[in-house]
Amino acid sequence: MKTITFFLLLIAGSLGYAQNAEVSGAYGCSHGKMNRKITQQNTDASPNSPVHSFNVLEYKLNVDIYNCFITPFPKSFNGTSQMTFKVDSVINSIKLNANNTSIGIDTVKIGASVLTFTHLSNIVTINLDRTYNPGETVVMNIAYHHNNVTDNSFYVSSGMVFTDFPPEGARGFFPCWDKPGDKAAWNFTARVPTNVVLGSNGRLADSTVNGGAIFYNWISKDPISTYLMTMIGKVNYNLDVIWWKKISNPNDSTPIRFYWNSGESGLANIKSKMPGMMTRYSQMFGEHPFEKNGFATANSLFQWGGMENQTLTILAANGWNENTVAHEFGHQWFGDLVSPGTWADVWLNEGFATYCEALWKESTTGYSAYKSAVNSNASGYLGGNPGWPIYNPSWAVTTPNLNTLYNTAITYYKGSCVLHMLRYVLQDTSVFFNCLRSYATDTANFKFKNAVTADFVTRVNQVSGQDLNWFFDQWVYQPNHPVYANKYWFTNNGGSNWTVNFTAKQTQTAPSPAFFKMPVELKISFAGGTDTTIKVMNDVNNQQFAFNFNKQPTGFTFDPNSNIVIKAGSTTIGIENISSEIPGSYSLKQNYPNPFNPATKINFSIPGQSFVKIIVFDNLGREVSKLVNGNLAAGTYNVDFDGAGLSSGLYFYRIEAGEFTETRSMILAK
Repeated sequence: MKTITFFLLLIAGSLGYAQNAEVSGAYGCSHGKMNRKITQQNTDASPNSPVHSFNVLEYKLNVDIYNCFITPFPKSFNGTSQMTFKVDSVINSIKLNANNTSIGIDTVKIGASVLTFTHLSNIVTINLDRTYNPGETVVMNIAYHHNNVTDNSFYVSSGMVFTDFPPEGARGFFPCWDKPGDKAAWNFTARVPTNVVLGSNGRLADSTVNGGAIFYNWISKDPISTYLMTMIGKVNYNLDVIWWKKISNPNDSTPIRFYWNSGESGLANIKSKMPGMMTRYSQMFGEHPFEKNGFATANSLFQWGGMENQTLTILAANGWNENTVAHEFGHQWFGDLVSPGTWADVWLNEGFATYCEALWKESTTGYSAYKSAVNSNASGYLGGNPGWPIYNPSWAVTTPNLNTLYNTAITYYKGSCVLHMLRYVLQDTSVFFNCLRSYATDTANFKFKNAVTADFVTRVNQVSGQDLNWFFDQWVYQPNHPVYANKYWFTNNGGSNWTVNFTAKQTQTAPSPAFFKMPVELKISFAGGTDTTIKVMNDVNNQQFAFNFNKQPTGFTFDPNSNIVIKAGSTTIGIENISSEIPGSYSLKQNYPNPFNPATKINFSIPGQSFVKIIVFDNLGREVSKLVNGNLAAGTYNVDFDGAGLSSGLYFYRIEAGEFTETRSMILAK
């Protein structure tokens, strides 16, 4: 496997929908992957611990699937795999993944030497012809056969044949080292009937008719993770080809191939949109890097949105949905060009591709459409949050079940929302896109290679010139989101002088982070119809802010543009003037209700303008909350106290206003 680069260190039935259906590509992608029946094999070591003993450079497959297109459409075939690998440590044997039920190994050779092997528990252990040292390159030839079984890697039905491998299904089609961190070149030859049109990764190097069959040879010089390798063919398949002019050289063009079933709608719209989409993504993320791209619709055996195989996305039948295409095409940069180092980093694929859907809407319709898509993703997360973080280090070692790995709320929706909030935190949109572009175009470290989450974090820090570890620590490495219980109030300092007071408070409980640091926007409206928006950094809990104005404030909105897009809770008036009459004396009333759980109100009066403090203590005299700390005009007020984060017991509250002080007790009873 390739050494990972570190800088520091659902259920909608069939989703074969019409093109105009407003179904998100993220939804189709996630539900499709969760509904796959692949069983993960965890008998092999983590790609990162230790570094794998060999690195596959190329898989050269030759399969005879001629009979698979002819009734009774068997799933059996014979094949050979010439696997070229570079030795990374001293070895005299290697292990490959190959599902016992799907694949039988016939012979293994290096040159003329016939090797011995065992094939147990879905692992092929091959004894090499000698001991190999680091740096040596080995060419191994494996003859194998695929059994006539349904394995959810290799699909055969009524004249259509295709593969679908995520996350670890390549081992059901050919023996391989089946981890996302191992990327290899692809040379694929298939023998099929002459009336079959067949596509695969890379470019079509040759298609030769010989002996009543056609031999398709597809070659990808660009390395591919095994889960992104694919082929699809069909009797009398329709094929259209359009060309995209490269930004770097308009005299050079890239083919975009469309394989489609007769009677499908929506293809014309996608064909018209694809050159613009390829241009826009190239502008944002770096020029489209592959020698071709394409889409192919499957049949009823593929009942989900799409699968982002490198340079050839497979879609559901009639799946020419613009959202799906925008999502899957975004994967060509995020997932295919830069592939995840481990499955713990899957959000670098799916969260980014989901965000690409929103960016495409922004490009075609405007920011409001983009924000609507982001808000929809946020709602999906908040409504389905299972309570685990985006990044789970254990997934690098043990691939989780598909419902967990491809969880829509976390991997897709929250991942995309994190990118939106990163764009907000960075403030300068150009800096945000420079981060994405630098990440995707770094030929030394990531482009055509792998990345892990720490790599992306480091790249963002480098490009932005900021230390944003705090941002990723709370949003990616820890679960959940902030729950706000903010308070605000207005105080008149005499005449037209006013103070807007704001307390930023969060009340989420473990296992959530105790506090989410974020810049927050505060919109203040004034008498006369004007308003202003202030941006402050909220970096501690129960943080208090005061803003002075020479006009009367009339309204207050926390995060008016909902840029902290995943959050819960409320922002309410913390101190409310409940009477316009000027009281005759200072007073502090008993809270009500009392006992309370978890909130109560405290009523107090001041006969003239005063600097007022109201502080809550526990029975040991420790301050637990400061409810009021500022100038107030004469009047009678209510202030709210929320004891949600406190334990049951006796508490005290004290007012200090001018020369007046008074203390009362209250009981929190949970």
